[in-house]
Amino acid sequence: MKKTLFDKVWDAHVVDTVENGPQVLYIDKHLIHEVTSPQAFNELEERNIPVFRPQQIAATADHNTPTLEQHLPVKDELSRKQLAQLSENCRKNNITLYELGHKYNGIVHVMAPELGITQPGMTMVCGDSHTSTHGAFGTIAFGIGTSQVAQVFASQCLLLSKPKSLRVTVNGTLKNGVLSKDVILYIISKLGTNSGTGYFCEYAGDVFEKMSMEGRMTVCNMSIEMGARGGMIAPDETTFDYVKGREFAPKNEAFDKKVAYWKTLPTDDGAPFDKEYFFDAEDIEPMVTYGTNPGMGIKISDTIPVNNDPSFKKSLQYMNFEAGKSLIDTPINFVFIGSCTNSRIEDFRVAADYVKGKKKAKNVTAWLVPGSKQVETQIIEEGLKDIFNDAGFELRQPGCSACLAMNDDKIPQNEYCVSTSNRNFEGRQGQGARTILASPLMAAATAIEGKIIDITKQLN
Repeated sequence: MKKTLFDKVWDAHVVDTVENGPQVLYIDKHLIHEVTSPQAFNELEERNIPVFRPQQIAATADHNTPTLEQHLPVKDELSRKQLAQLSENCRKNNITLYELGHKYNGIVHVMAPELGITQPGMTMVCGDSHTSTHGAFGTIAFGIGTSQVAQVFASQCLLLSKPKSLRVTVNGTLKNGVLSKDVILYIISKLGTNSGTGYFCEYAGDVFEKMSMEGRMTVCNMSIEMGARGGMIAPDETTFDYVKGREFAPKNEAFDKKVAYWKTLPTDDGAPFDKEYFFDAEDIEPMVTYGTNPGMGIKISDTIPVNNDPSFKKSLQYMNFEAGKSLIDTPINFVFIGSCTNSRIEDFRVAADYVKGKKKAKNVTAWLVPGSKQVETQIIEEGLKDIFNDAGFELRQPGCSACLAMNDDKIPQNEYCVSTSNRNFEGRQGQGARTILASPLMAAATAIEGKIIDITKQLN
């Protein structure tokens, strides 16, 4: 029987099946952070259940962490308590923790791939919706709730119903200035935020085959924004080259054996999907969002659509935008390049390449927040920090930062922020803040100009 990539990985991890019901799925790697793990640890303690396989868990501090003066005690009391609790829980349960200041600390979905913890053919979970990022390696990776975090702690398994399969194929050549972020924002704008509900999505076609691992991670990261349980891209030479030599990747013969297995994972020709969509790369342009969900996106050359739905009108009212209008020349005071979507070295190289020799607009506060200590080191070693400093950008320390208003990096009320993060919900970046999602290139250009511009006019 012909199988999809998803089928192959799922079927290899089924431990047991309830008759006519869900399946028990074995979990290879469990990633945890300070926000969704404390309650799960408490549950185990109350029931006197030990953590079953601590060696298959990796922990990091990321959501509540400050991005300035990380060597000092954390000022916010709640954040300080959560970080201390994570350290204590990991110590008691013999779990490896990359705490604040550790050379491997960073956003959970950035540091795990760069350390080689993430590998093709795995099942991976985390109490965080954007766990789908790891699907870029051909893994089944998805976010779980706190009660499920406790389930994995106790058994290294989850009781799950198998999702349906969906494939999105994009073929052709991307235009100049179109990045992976634009590709996924375009897909979500076309399909909507509920199109993937109940599905695991595989991305196929030469656009994804040509993408770097960083680009693939951006795409899979935002699969969750179209309602999918997760996203996947078949592993290939790009994947193997990325994983090879990383800290926790298999070495020598063990690596060669793994690669031989990984090569069997791509979807068989003719394997059936429950749903399929096809797009042409030539139709994609740099994208911006205008509303309060990631599906409300347009090409930079388009105008905001007209829609009489009350929730659509409410969204435009929140953003203070009008249907039929372009976003070009909208004044912007805040720019954020960071988050688990776009805080990898490639994202900062793109931004630095654009801002080199330029100065940011006086009205703009531009925050650059690397996804990990390793990315921060690369930014400095490659001389990108000097480029950003000369342009007036502020390079901060690693963390989730201004993606979500759970730390000090908040956008003021009624201010617009062009952000490389994944969600533009009401209040996501701070109470009353207005988020416009875009690529690192669009964000960098906005910071320089002090307003949204049509980047294609400069590139062509």
